[in-house]
Amino acid sequence: MAIFKTLAAVLLVAIFFNLAVSDMVIKNLVESDPPPQIDCASACAARCQLSSRPNLCHRACGTCCARCSCVPPGTSGKL
Repeated sequence: MAIFKTLAAVLLVAIFFNLAVSDMVIKNLVESDPPPQIDCASACAARCQLSSRPNLCHRACGTCCARCSCVPPGTSGKL
């Protein structure tokens, strides 16, 4: 019976510790600086200048850039 009480206590401590650590991680993610805004049009123009399908490349690049403020690698329209 004492073993079960000890295991239950250890389990509760582990759960509370996990909750505290995950709360700190979430706070750090929320409080971190947002990604810097870039000029998606010029960044995608530079990325897509060598593409064989520039319209598709610009459209895909612009969508990605608007979501993450970054330009994906390569010159393809596939993301």
